[in-house]
Amino acid sequence: MKIRKAIIPIAGKGTRFLPATKEIAKEIIPIINVPMIHYVVKEAVDAGIEQIIFVTSSGKFSVEDYFDRNQELEAFLERNNKIKELELIRKIGSMVSVTSVRQKEQLGLGHAVLMAKSMIGDEPFAVLLGDDIVINKNPAIKQLMDVSLSNNGATVIGVMEVPKSDTAKYGIVKGDIVDEKTLRMTGMVEKPKPEDAPTNLATPGRYILTPEIFEILEKIPRGAGNEYQLTDAINVLCQQKDVFAYKFTGERYDTGNVHGYLDATVDFALKDPELRDVFLATLKSRLQKHGIQL
Repeated sequence: MKIRKAIIPIAGKGTRFLPATKEIAKEIIPIINVPMIHYVVKEAVDAGIEQIIFVTSSGKFSVEDYFDRNQELEAFLERNNKIKELELIRKIGSMVSVTSVRQKEQLGLGHAVLMAKSMIGDEPFAVLLGDDIVINKNPAIKQLMDVSLSNNGATVIGVMEVPKSDTAKYGIVKGDIVDEKTLRMTGMVEKPKPEDAPTNLATPGRYILTPEIFEILEKIPRGAGNEYQLTDAINVLCQQKDVFAYKFTGERYDTGNVHGYLDATVDFALKDPELRDVFLATLKSRLQKHGIQL
């Protein structure tokens, strides 16, 4: 079955980006001049997703507004003959169908996914975390879709290799090797210490899930952090059906923290042919001004 819908949880408070997130949604903070969330939605759209379901909380209206039409702005740009900008704004406003559901309490990723149950219905769906950007010509979520399709519509979890010292930051998968990029999962461990980690394959925020996950999410107790963990539900599903982990290809940025945000900003500036030389010149002058030698 074609995967048409994607859930993007964005209900978090963005405390790592305070004070900015006191008044604006973290996901709207731009990398140069494009909001973080644009890249996540574009990945889904490029993979063929037709509907985005944002799981939101209070103060997130700006994310929905960004993907809506802005008739007043469009009229202003048209009157002032700013055709390039007008085409850009219209394209953003029509790139995908967007809806949202409120997560009134932040009770974990599993709880966030469950909030969208009525909008998903009885069909497989994608989940992309709103502060994880993955750049690749073949979208990461499309890679997982293809693996699911070739395995009778199975659940597929995107994974990446991380240093053993970083396993405590992620959910870590375990399982049996199918090929060099694929595991048939036997389970997941949430943020294990390096000495306890079964592998170094971490889950950075890309999933293809089947509707069975909702029934499991409705039954599991609260787990780590006193929250309903998607990891716990996937562990249950692994005992019932084939679940695969797939090492996707792409450059991943964790823009949920300032370090990852800076990495993305620098890389995107260097890759932009119109900005690269200006950025390098600016960086060189700033280093000289502060007496820093590399």
